Amino acid sequence: MEVYQDPILREDRQMLLFAHLSQLLNLFTGFGGFIVPLIIWLTQKDKIEHMDEQGKQILNFQLTMLLAALVAVPLMLILIGFVILAGVGLLTLIFPIINAIKANNGEKTDYPLSIEFFK
Repeated sequence: MEVYQDPILREDRQMLLFAHLSQLLNLFTGFGGFIVPLIIWLTQKDKIEHMDEQGKQILNFQLTMLLAALVAVPLMLILIGFVILAGVGLLTLIFPIINAIKANNGEKTDYPLSIEFFK
């Protein structure tokens, strides 16, 4: 468990929590899981400590999962695409929840398997 050296304000932690959980909008509405974190990141990155870093992680993860889903669709013809798409669905459910809890506890977040589009 890696914790930030500087204490993060409770309000900041809650906004980071909301940014991570907003990714789950894709599962309920079919959209918004990229747009809402993007808006939060763009509007709050200079106001909330660690929002710039974690916002980039969220967007990188969302773009990576979108790319993986797009690759999985044509691969469904040879059945491996179904496995990849199920994995993408599972990862997009699990990692935002794990990282939301970490962000709320003031710990460093990490989205493994993400391609770094935003640095």
